[in-house]
Amino acid sequence: MRYRLTFIAGAAVGYVLGARAGRERYEELRKGARRIAQNPAVRNTAETAAVNGRALAGRALDKMGDRVPGPVKDRVRSLREQRSPDEDEWGTSNT
Repeated sequence: MRYRLTFIAGAAVGYVLGARAGRERYEELRKGARRIAQNPAVRNTAETAAVNGRALAGRALDKMGDRVPGPVKDRVRSLREQRSPDEDEWGTSNT
């Protein structure tokens, strides 16, 4: 699934960069992308993926211990501090 999404994103970027349809078509694409990005289901999925990514990075750091370079440790710690996994940006449950 990840490869399919990467391909679709690459195809969309290639179309936008290579299109000769002009500014009007670009604005249509931009408006559609914004509408998708503001969809509550998409936003919730993205937030869930971010929370899961932070949790996995923390667990990987705990398992790797001293073998992880300092800058990577610092970045993982900053991700842990960004937001508690039980709360979204409004302070309510994410479920």
